[in-house]
Amino acid sequence: MLSLKKSLEILRKTNALLEGHFVLSSGLHSPNYIQCAKLLSYPHFSKSICLSLSKKIKKSFKKIDLILSPAMGGIVIGYEIGRLLKKETIFAERVNGKFHLRRGFAIKKNSNVLIIEDVITTGKSSLECMSLIKKSKAKTIGFASLINRLNKKSNRLKGKKVISQIKINIPTYKKNNLPNSLKDIPITMPGSRYMK
Repeated sequence: MLSLKKSLEILRKTNALLEGHFVLSSGLHSPNYIQCAKLLSYPHFSKSICLSLSKKIKKSFKKIDLILSPAMGGIVIGYEIGRLLKKETIFAERVNGKFHLRRGFAIKKNSNVLIIEDVITTGKSSLECMSLIKKSKAKTIGFASLINRLNKKSNRLKGKKVISQIKINIPTYKKNNLPNSLKDIPITMPGSRYMK
């Protein structure tokens, strides 16, 4: 499996690790943002990261019937991991701010579903996907991501099984508690949650 050092080298090489002042999909502010779309736009670089993650998933989850990813960021990684593991892969997308299954996608009753994201910061999108699985009377067996940014403060997946290729601790702040170093930097909102 690919080492953390080598994985981070690939993120830097593809300009996927950004610096500035970002408002994340969670609403938290951060001096760094990992734009997995940049990583995945170079399949020849991202191939080894995806392969390594797929091996970790295969080792950790014995029975996967379906992979579910939240749109937008999780679609490509969900597809690629599904391809490597030879599993059906679908995605949920937001309609009026809430995740729904569209395009004829469905979750079979009693199926074992793995939720895959590009980056998990608080776990909000994953938990929203989990409610779709529960509504379908299926089972969420766990969560996987290329990048795991969960921390003790903002972790909504506490106690759940989360597998990731890269675990990275990047600070996040609430709007009313920004450090001076971020206050004078223009804000960028790179996520897709608030797109209209």
